[in-house]
Amino acid sequence: MARKMLSDGELNKAAAAGEEATTETHYDFDLFVIGAGSGGVRAARFSANNGAKVGICELPFHPISSEEIGGVGGTCVIRGCVPKKILVYGATYGGELEDARNYGWEINGNVDFNWKKLLQKKTDEILRLNNIYKRLLANAAVKLYEGEGRIVGPNEVEVRQIDGTKISYTAKHILIATGSRAQKPNIPGHELAITSDEALSLEEFPKRAIVLGGGYIAVEFASIWRGMGATVDLFFRKELPLRGFDDEMRALVARNLEGRGINLHPQTSLAELIKTDDGIKVISSHGEEFVADVVLFATGRIPNTKRLNLEAVGVELDQAGAVKVVDEYSRTNIPSIWAVGDATNRINLTPVALMEATCFANTVFGGKPAKADYTNVACAVFCIPPLAVVGLSEEEAVEKATGDILVFTSGFNPMKNTISGRQEKSLMKLIVDEKTDKVIGASMCGPDAAEIMQATCLCFLITYIGREPDLSLRSGIAIALKCGATKAQFDSTVGIHPSSAEEFVTMRTVTRRIAYKAKPQTSL
Repeated sequence: MARKMLSDGELNKAAAAGEEATTETHYDFDLFVIGAGSGGVRAARFSANNGAKVGICELPFHPISSEEIGGVGGTCVIRGCVPKKILVYGATYGGELEDARNYGWEINGNVDFNWKKLLQKKTDEILRLNNIYKRLLANAAVKLYEGEGRIVGPNEVEVRQIDGTKISYTAKHILIATGSRAQKPNIPGHELAITSDEALSLEEFPKRAIVLGGGYIAVEFASIWRGMGATVDLFFRKELPLRGFDDEMRALVARNLEGRGINLHPQTSLAELIKTDDGIKVISSHGEEFVADVVLFATGRIPNTKRLNLEAVGVELDQAGAVKVVDEYSRTNIPSIWAVGDATNRINLTPVALMEATCFANTVFGGKPAKADYTNVACAVFCIPPLAVVGLSEEEAVEKATGDILVFTSGFNPMKNTISGRQEKSLMKLIVDEKTDKVIGASMCGPDAAEIMQATCLCFLITYIGREPDLSLRSGIAIALKCGATKAQFDSTVGIHPSSAEEFVTMRTVTRRIAYKAKPQTSL
C-alpha cells in the first residue's frame, strides 16, 4: 500500500498554526517499469533524466526466454534483432566466398563453417550488451530489481525475486514494457519444433531445416541456415511470403530465396511432426513427407502480458492479450498505468518502442506532451539479399488513392554481380501521388537495402529543408517521405556514382500509371 507521510513543510505549518497536520500520499517511486527491454530501458532512463525517481524490474538473464527468464536488453538485444543480424552477417559470407572466385581469389580446398564458434561470439556480444544496458540504467540512477513483476493495484507493483520472496513497491506511475513472445501453432507434435529463441542458440548446426511461416522471422532464418550450407524448406500459407509488403517486392524476394537454393512450398502448412531415429518426420498439409534435423515455427508472436495480473487490476486487453491504450500518449484505461512497445501490439518494431518510450518520458516527466507518430515508419527484412521499405506499398497506395498513382521501378543486376556471375536482380520502387507529386512509398530489394533506405536522401534533406536532419524522423529516404518530398525533388538530387543507391534519384520514366479506382498492375 502507498505510504502516508507528512512533508516537513506541512509539519512546520501545522505546528505554527496549532492545527492538525494534513496528509499527502507519497510513493516509493515516481515511475516503476515492468520490463527492461528497449522500450522499458529508454523510458526509465529518460524519465530519470527528467528528475523522476525510477525503479525497473526484469527477469534473470538467459538467451532463451520463458515465463521465468529473460534479461536486461529484452528480445531485441538478447534473442531478436541483434543476434539475428550477427547470424545474417555470418551467413552472407557463404555467398561472398562463392562470388570471390571470379574476383581473382583462389580458394583451394574445403572452406569449413564453424557454427559453435559463431554461436559463442554471438553469446559474448549479447552478454556485453546486457551489461551495457545495466550500466545505462545505473548511470541514470534507475534502481534495477531482478525478478518477475506484476501489478497488484493502480499504484502498486509486486516483484517476485529469484529466491521466491515477494516485495511490493508503490509508484505514482506504472509502465508496462514487457514486449512479446513467440508462439507455436497447435499442430500434432508441435513440442518437437522450436521458435526463434531456440534457433539462435542451437548447440548443433542443422544440416536439414524446415521453416513454417511466411513473415520476417521465417525468411530470415531460411536465409541464415541456407547461407551456412543447410538444406532448407520454407512452408507458408499464401502464394508469396511476406504478406503485407508490396506484392512486386514479395515476388522478387521469393525468386531470390529460390535462387539461393531454398525450397519454397507456397500455400502449404504442416499437418504433423513425428520423432524418428533419423530426425523429425514432417507431414505437410498436402500429405508430403520430409525429414529434418530442426523444425522452426515462425508463425507470429503474442503480447507478453499473461502473468501481469492486468485483468484483476482492471487494465483492458484486446483479444490477443495486448494492452489497450486509450489515448495517443500510451495511457491505459487506468490513468496511472501506461504501456509501450510490443505489449500494445501497435507497430512491433524496436525503433517504434523507443519512440513510444521517449514520448512517454517527455509527456509524463518532461513537461513536453508528445504523441508517437506512426506515419512512414521504415522497416527492413534481413533475408539475403534484404528488403527495405518506407511508406505505402503499391497496393496500399491504390487503396487510399484520391487520384492517379504513378509507379517508378528500376530492376537491374547489381554491378558486383556482373563480375561474380551471380544471377540475382535488385529492384527499387517509388510510388508517387500524381496530383501532389509527393513520393508516398519507397522500397528496395537488393544488397544493402536497409542502409540505402536510411541514408540515401540525407543530402536531399539538408538541401531542400535547409537544416540538419532531425534524427527522430529516422534518416534517409524515410526522412524524405516524412518531410513530404516530391518526385521532382528526388529527380533534382545528385546521386553517388557508381552505386545502387543512385537509382532512387535517377528513375525518370513512369513504369505504369494506375488510374483512380483501378486495381494495381505489375509486370510479373
